[in-house]
Amino acid sequence: MATPAKPTRVHEVYDRIRGSLLGGELPPGSKLKLNDFAARYEVSLSVVREAVTRLAGEGLVEASPQRGFAVAQLTISDLQDLTRTRVLIETLALAESIKHGDLAWEGSVLATHHTLARTPMLTAEGHVDPAFTLAHRAFHHTLLAGCGIARLEGIATGLRDCAELYQHWSQELAGDAERDVAAEHRLIAELTVARDEAGATQALREHIERTTAALVRYAEGLDDTDERALA
Repeated sequence: MATPAKPTRVHEVYDRIRGSLLGGELPPGSKLKLNDFAARYEVSLSVVREAVTRLAGEGLVEASPQRGFAVAQLTISDLQDLTRTRVLIETLALAESIKHGDLAWEGSVLATHHTLARTPMLTAEGHVDPAFTLAHRAFHHTLLAGCGIARLEGIATGLRDCAELYQHWSQELAGDAERDVAAEHRLIAELTVARDEAGATQALREHIERTTAALVRYAEGLDDTDERALA
């Protein structure tokens, strides 16, 4: 049996920087020091640059001729725009999934929710667990996978990917002590397999909007210096 190829150094560095971004270790808008990454991970500057360029392509990092690379800024207007778009597209895709999804899709919803429910959200250090991120992504993607419209599913998935950094910041930076995320996921799954289109889409809307609300409260509580980065 052939031995699987080891991940390239670019992919390894990409994963580690991405983990730092999603873990809140690199604040919104902060400049990325590529030389520091190269020294820390004992790789060439070209490897770091390629990894960071990939992150820029995902919207996690911003590139400019003057500043070089920086963590994406927490921009309230962009967050709200993305949220409104996600609500419109994802609830439409979920409604189509409920109408057209077959028994195999229904089973996948239950299976991915089971995995998500059994996966702790936080590590011992209080950061979002990478395993939870994967399970969370799989559950939400599965909800929309029964719609039968490849372009709609692709748009919805792309929007969710763009929102992933905001989702992590909502937990890492903002927090919401009164929120029961597990209960929200359970409700969405139950209403979906019950083919309750109105109830499931409303539960998904509230789930998305609550994440945004926590981040907006966090951003509004920053001092004047930080708020200039959120204009």
